[in-house]
Amino acid sequence: MNRFAKRLSMILLALCALLLLAACDKVPAGHVGVKFQLYGDGKGSLQEMPPGRYWVGWGYEMYTFPTFTQTYAFTRSSNEGRPVDESLSFQTAQGLIVNADVGMTYHIDPSKVTLIFQKYRKGIDEITDVYLRNMVRDALVKEAANLDIESVYGKGKAHLIEAVQNDVAAEVSSVGIVIEKIYWVGELRLPDNVVQSINAKIQATQMAEQRQNEVAQAQAEAQKVEAEAEGKAKAALTIAEAEAKAIALKGDALRQNPNVVQMSAVEKWDGHLPTYNGGGMLPFVNLQAHEASK
Repeated sequence: MNRFAKRLSMILLALCALLLLAACDKVPAGHVGVKFQLYGDGKGSLQEMPPGRYWVGWGYEMYTFPTFTQTYAFTRSSNEGRPVDESLSFQTAQGLIVNADVGMTYHIDPSKVTLIFQKYRKGIDEITDVYLRNMVRDALVKEAANLDIESVYGKGKAHLIEAVQNDVAAEVSSVGIVIEKIYWVGELRLPDNVVQSINAKIQATQMAEQRQNEVAQAQAEAQKVEAEAEGKAKAALTIAEAEAKAIALKGDALRQNPNVVQMSAVEKWDGHLPTYNGGGMLPFVNLQAHEASK
């Protein structure tokens, strides 16, 4: 009987210990806890709890909120986020539906954890999966409604997600959720016929730009050839004008002084008389006689 009583007491002690452990909850490092009273006179009261282990007791629940940066992706893939399709769809100004995977990084302001819980009455996972996801989707729908499909698919893509980030950040900043970044994950998904149409338009635009560049290059080359020809013509004209001027100067000199011809011939004479002159007068006779008489 004594053995049975001892065993029973040990079992009761073990059960009590298990119950005590079950009634305790832990707030990990890097988190802030919120202890919420479910029943009784103080129903609905909140108490912030720093990291540590606490007795929660019957009628209370403990919610923990991480204060470090969180990253979550709302994607179609079952390997990211929850194993369901969490991708987001929205319409452009033409009513075309676009589907996208969107990522988000954010953190909780430790000083506003109680305010966050009062606002949503949920833990961080439920807030992310439901409230934040809906905010991102609604912002996408709002901002994309004024954009055409080419803008969303092309250079307007970055402006769209930036506008979504600003909208969501403004909506949750007052309750203590700080949005750090909202971004596209991978490519946007559009109907195949729309993608083909956009790509064809882009290709046509690129070809037109290429033709314009080729025309501009041909014009530049033609202008270069024309400039070179004009330069050569001007150079030839300058040379011709210089030669004509020189000839004119020589003509003027001959008219003014006939001895210039003989002086030029003397400068070019090598000192030898010709062996045969056809019976004419020897060149420079007068000049030589003049020189001899000196």
